[in-house]
Amino acid sequence: MSRRVLITGAGRGIGRATAILLARQGYSVAIAARTPSELAEVADAIRRENGRVLTLTVDLTDRSQVHALVDRVEAEWGPVEILINNAGIGSSQNPKPLIEFDDDFWDLTFHVNVTVPYLLTKRVLPSMLQARWGRIVNIGSINSKMPSLHAAAYVSSKHAIAGLTKATAKELAESGITCNAVCPGVIATRMNDKRIEYDARRLGKSFQELEAVSSSLGRRLLPEEVAPSVAFLVSDGAAIVNGQLLNVCAGMLMD
Repeated sequence: MSRRVLITGAGRGIGRATAILLARQGYSVAIAARTPSELAEVADAIRRENGRVLTLTVDLTDRSQVHALVDRVEAEWGPVEILINNAGIGSSQNPKPLIEFDDDFWDLTFHVNVTVPYLLTKRVLPSMLQARWGRIVNIGSINSKMPSLHAAAYVSSKHAIAGLTKATAKELAESGITCNAVCPGVIATRMNDKRIEYDARRLGKSFQELEAVSSSLGRRLLPEEVAPSVAFLVSDGAAIVNGQLLNVCAGMLMD
């Protein structure tokens, strides 16, 4: 039977692109998101290519639903062998200077971007340790390594996910389990649209002007261009790659 994958935030963007790619490569893909219509569209795309998919509607802001998510996969398919922590809240939802920053938004951002990956990682580890095989991939950001304006919660949470990635990798180094992070640059997503619109208003520039300088390619990157890096990290061929923060940003950050 093919490896069993759980991907959060799989209704659109990087999560969607990764789910479709992994299903195409023969993985059994459990896709989790909060919007049933988006999950259904992704599942249809996978089934059209004869892929194996399980849809899981979940509100990750509810801790009880986070705990139950892996239970649902196990009940249907068995233990999760690959965990991709993709769901996240970006700065675009509530960008503000630090002095004006919304404390509740700070808490929400850290819950979804850091605590949920921590809880899910902790939950899948017992079965991975028993099997002496597993892959954990966290979706970070170039903001895991560098700051952006008016995005204190997002930048801090993505630095935290970098730390969680390294701490997990260090603990599991001799177990047959790896933990890595992919750090995308500016990606063409609905969430990023809002961030560019905010910066355009703030700077008095057009959306198109900011989009053109978002990478060395003169455009934003596509979710489908990030997914292959995730696919590599979950593969058997990446067994010696552990604790790494892989930049996927067209050279915006060379570190």
